[in-house]
Amino acid sequence: MIERHLMKLRARDRVSAEEEQAIRSALGPVKTFPADQVVIREGEQLSASTLLLDGMMCRYKDLNNGQRQITELHVPGDFVDLHSFTLKRLDHHILALTACRVVEVPHDRLEAITEEHPHLTRLYWFATCLDAAIHREWEVSLGRRTALAKIAALFCEMRVRFDVVGMTDGDSYALPLTQMDLAECLGLTAIHVNRTLKELREQNLAQFKAGQVTILDLPRLERVAQFNPDYLYLDRQPR
Repeated sequence: MIERHLMKLRARDRVSAEEEQAIRSALGPVKTFPADQVVIREGEQLSASTLLLDGMMCRYKDLNNGQRQITELHVPGDFVDLHSFTLKRLDHHILALTACRVVEVPHDRLEAITEEHPHLTRLYWFATCLDAAIHREWEVSLGRRTALAKIAALFCEMRVRFDVVGMTDGDSYALPLTQMDLAECLGLTAIHVNRTLKELREQNLAQFKAGQVTILDLPRLERVAQFNPDYLYLDRQPR
């Protein structure tokens, strides 16, 4: 059930059999959510953190004019709100972009992990630091990258993140988002996204069709994006 989560952890460090058992023992019941349902609302008091098993979720903020800014995408294996363990409420919403399966980990069980498994605690601390690194990279895209570079950077990042959890087929992977979803990730209009996707395709860099990304020339796409995967911390070392 949590194999992709374990893959994500083990891509960066070892996870012992005892630690794996501690994770499995902490799991609550599996829940399902349909596409476009808000899973966690801003300000809601939380007593558990949510681990995504299948589907895609996002963090987002609403503006008074009805616009929405997606601030991070989540793939299977991600905790979508591990930071709620200490915050106890979120300053943003969590949305199921597709039909999703999740499992909750009660905060009292996470607290037991911090007391009994210091190495596993550091791995989860690392996970929240990784989330912050992704946020910083997205901030660069929102503030400074061109539209072409924004989409290129997102496609490069998601290729790496899906590959870590075994969900790529070469340089192709499912990204079940609409053009409006992409616009809300990148601070663009849907029309601008459509034009930029056409430009990526015409330059033979990548194509996005029916929720599937196919990267046609990865080295060139990375150059356009100025993509450096170092912020994803894929070096496997003791934490």
